[in-house]
Amino acid sequence: MSKTEDILLIKEQLRNYLGLLDKAGQMIVEEGISKYPIMVIHKQEIQLGVPLEIRQKLPGDWLINASTLEEFVSKGIVDQLKVDEFRQLYKQHEHHVCLLLLSDLGAQFVFFEKKEE
Repeated sequence: MSKTEDILLIKEQLRNYLGLLDKAGQMIVEEGISKYPIMVIHKQEIQLGVPLEIRQKLPGDWLINASTLEEFVSKGIVDQLKVDEFRQLYKQHEHHVCLLLLSDLGAQFVFFEKKEE
């Protein structure tokens, strides 16, 4: 499966949870924790962010942790020299949820629309 196909499959699996992801991100911003929330989508336990408690099991056995750009910088995931570039990219996607997708194809940032049509 290609990266594009993998991302589309994951987007379909998470479609019903995008509102929850958006709400978690809004809480991070509203509470002054960060202007740059990032949802980490993964299948194995990780030491990054705070796990989101979801009542029912997600399709595809995905787990979700809420994190921030600041945590990514402090843990060396985003290089300090790339922070401004990341912020610009983030601002270009203000109507999207920022995800770090950890899958069999590696780690990649993706932006999913907050509101599905």
